[in-house]
Amino acid sequence: MIKNRKDKAKLIILLGGIWIIVSLPLPWIINNPTVSESSFYTILGIIGIMSIPFIALGIAWTLKPELTT
Repeated sequence: MIKNRKDKAKLIILLGGIWIIVSLPLPWIINNPTVSESSFYTILGIIGIMSIPFIALGIAWTLKPELTT
């Protein structure tokens, strides 16, 4: 269990960053010439909004692990 607040903050930022990177379907979007620039930004926005609850759950479970049981 991590006791230091600075280490917890680093872990939360790392987990949030990993989640966003993993959830982005960039290879399918970037390599597809039929996807327009406006569609690309729309998809990125949708993925970002969908990621918020999962990042919040990761933060909550990092701060209070007893919530997982």
